[in-house]
Amino acid sequence: MLKLIYKYKSVLRFLVIFIGSYLIFVTLYNLFLTYGSSKTYYPDIITHTVANQSQSVINALGYAMEVVPSKREAAMNLNYNDTTLARVVEGCNSVSILLLFIAFMLAFFGETKRTLLYIFSGAVLIYAINILRIALLTIALYKYPEYTELLHGTIFPAVIYGTVFFLWVGWIQSYRKPEKNEK
Repeated sequence: MLKLIYKYKSVLRFLVIFIGSYLIFVTLYNLFLTYGSSKTYYPDIITHTVANQSQSVINALGYAMEVVPSKREAAMNLNYNDTTLARVVEGCNSVSILLLFIAFMLAFFGETKRTLLYIFSGAVLIYAINILRIALLTIALYKYPEYTELLHGTIFPAVIYGTVFFLWVGWIQSYRKPEKNEK
């Protein structure tokens, strides 16, 4: 048994750091949502901010969108002509996907400065793509309501998870050793 553990030490190390850091981050985030979230921002400051930033992008694209706190659930409604097109709930604010991305990066940590720069850059990219995703999804739901399930359930989640996947692959690829040309 010890032989197996030693043989797969790097894989086990990766899994322990990845799963451990993710669980710690999720616990801290849930504590923040429960105890640290300001009552000034509904439903929480991050979701509130994401909804407002999404509204700004939608408005910049020429649609007079309004963000209104939901009266029925912990969400911010994106309304157009007094019709709710989309709801931004806590799960839409990209925090959970950011925590997953960061946990992976900590488990696959390289040189400190380079890794921290990649984490920061990747987090900013994921956050920005999420804002754009919500904005484009809201407009698409207005223009093509018959495709709601496909857009919300498949295409737009693939965009955000695909971004994270490509960031991970890019990070792993950066550690590949260049092949030597044999003559």
